[in-house]
Amino acid sequence: MGKVGKREGGARSVTGRAPEYTVGLDIGGTKILGALLDPAGEVVATVRRSTVHGAEGLVAGAAQAVRDVVESGGVELAAVVGVGLGIPGIVDHVSGTVKHAVNLGVHDDELPLADLLSLALGGVPVVVENDLNVAAVGAAHVLERSESPSGGAPEHEDLAFLALGTGLASGLVLDGELRRGASGAAGEIGHIPVDPLGPECPCGQRGCLERFASGKALEAAWPSRYGKPAPVELFEAARAGDEEAIAVKDRFASATASAVRLLVLATDVRHVVLGGGVALLGTELLDAVQDALREQAKVSSFLGSLKLAERVRLAPTHVPVAAVGAAVLGRRS
Repeated sequence: MGKVGKREGGARSVTGRAPEYTVGLDIGGTKILGALLDPAGEVVATVRRSTVHGAEGLVAGAAQAVRDVVESGGVELAAVVGVGLGIPGIVDHVSGTVKHAVNLGVHDDELPLADLLSLALGGVPVVVENDLNVAAVGAAHVLERSESPSGGAPEHEDLAFLALGTGLASGLVLDGELRRGASGAAGEIGHIPVDPLGPECPCGQRGCLERFASGKALEAAWPSRYGKPAPVELFEAARAGDEEAIAVKDRFASATASAVRLLVLATDVRHVVLGGGVALLGTELLDAVQDALREQAKVSSFLGSLKLAERVRLAPTHVPVAAVGAAVLGRRS
């Protein structure tokens, strides 16, 4: 279990509200990760449970995860002022509903998840948010505090969380505020066309960025041959000197670097954090993307001045950042 550095004068969340004990849950198709934050913004306890699919099982499992992490942290449920959930699917953060979370057994009907979980917890306020957004908030909460010279958070958190998963998308925390966009599409850079002659995308366009920089794109270019995840096998083969693997790796790193460049040019965020399944490659991936950014900057003094490679980070692995972000968002007014 990791710790988040304390901030002088108390922590402050992206909601601007002075925080107290809050719980965050990152709910996925197979597991629920939970985190308890204390009034200083430190992670004092974490928990992991299996996900139970379907509305009833989802609510019951989430409620038990909250009780488990509170007990593990040595506090009473009465000390918790808010619970945040990060969940896949179509989320209405205002009403606290979710639908089309098919991996969780939630389909077309809107599930009033916030109200149901609050009821199960005796009235504790609950907020529900998209899983990518909570990851962005959590990464900002952890990384920018740990990198502050004083050990506290900067005045404004400023970060893009670039998820290299099945698809490609980003969550944005801009000047301390989570940016959802007018229709909730902020950060959907995976569907920006970058090659009009490129492969068709399920979104209906052609040559979208996620067709080149995503876990699915990497698997298509280098299918798994020995039962390991495709990214692992690719980087192992490249490390062993396989020329084809080196070429595929370089193309993937270049495409990911293009995503980083796009995010910085559009938002000028302080950090771009690489997350998602492909990011589990760790420093090998980080080094490859940073090398690609430096190579791209050689043709442009403007790009060079932005120091793109220095802005890229890996998502923290010592704490469940999405659960932490959900806990931060649980501090609503």
